[in-house]
Amino acid sequence: MNIYRHTFAATCPNDGDLIVYRLEIRSLRMIWVEHIKAATALIKAGIQEQIADQLQETLGGHLILTGTHQGIDIESIRLPE
Repeated sequence: MNIYRHTFAATCPNDGDLIVYRLEIRSLRMIWVEHIKAATALIKAGIQEQIADQLQETLGGHLILTGTHQGIDIESIRLPE
C-alpha cells in the first residue's frame, strides 16, 4: 500500500475564499508524484465534492480530500471502483 499526501489551494466559486485542501490517496499501485502535482495544479477553483470526484477520476485509489469552508471542516472520501 502506498500513501500519498499533498496540500494545495483553490478558490471557492461561491464566496471567493481561498480554501487549503489536504489530499490523501491510498493505492496499491504507484502514482507518480508529478501526476499528483499536475492534477492539483490544474484546479484553480471549484466545489470540494466536485474536486474530489475529479481527482479520483484522474488519479484513482482511495482518496480523502479535506478542507475548511467558513469554519466547517469537510471530508470527502472517494473509494476505488
